[in-house]
Amino acid sequence: MFTLSEVEIDALWLSLKVAFWAVGASLLPAYAVAHLLARHRFIGHGVINAIVHLPLVLPPVVVGYGLLVLLGRRGPLGAPLFELFSVSLAFTWQAAAIAAAVMAFPLTVRAIRLSIEAIDPGLEAAARTLGASFWRVQLTIVLPLALPGVLTGVVLGFARCLGEFGATITFAANIPGQTQTLPLALFSLTEAPGNDMAAARLAVIGVALAMIALLTSEVMARRIGRRLGRQTRYSP
Repeated sequence: MFTLSEVEIDALWLSLKVAFWAVGASLLPAYAVAHLLARHRFIGHGVINAIVHLPLVLPPVVVGYGLLVLLGRRGPLGAPLFELFSVSLAFTWQAAAIAAAVMAFPLTVRAIRLSIEAIDPGLEAAARTLGASFWRVQLTIVLPLALPGVLTGVVLGFARCLGEFGATITFAANIPGQTQTLPLALFSLTEAPGNDMAAARLAVIGVALAMIALLTSEVMARRIGRRLGRQTRYSP
């Protein structure tokens, strides 16, 4: 039952590749947006917050269509890329990574934002009064204390990327060996008769990967939280 075919192996590795690049490329912007929403109040704060979380409530196909319109060869962003650099993103594995990153972005931002909001702003204010720059405060105070939330956001985003379907199939299509991720391969198998065992294998792998990601996030967040608690308790 668990002997994977070449197509299934390709889909699995492509899913891991897409998730890795999607999370890696979106982590810094996610942290910046989370910090902006957590520590600043300004006109349009609610609008930006709504836009960030929009992929959570929109049908994924709508998100994929929007990416196709924006980044397609005739789109307002895709046309200059193609004309100036001969870069065409649609229907490539990079398109799958972009779609996954957009869909996972709200989860990553929310986890980091909640973690930053739990930090006492007085710690940052005290560091600034002692002459610490903004970046030093971020690197020595905010980021270490928000690390459990950052880690949770990364793992949740990674798991969401592994399961992304609607935006990916719309923006990147379902091309075996090129853009066919694990969910797309499972979809293709269920479309044709006689592939019950192969579909079951991919379903089991998908559930296993999601469970591993969630359990890893829980364990590491607890360990980091305990370590930070000990450091805070015994610091002079």
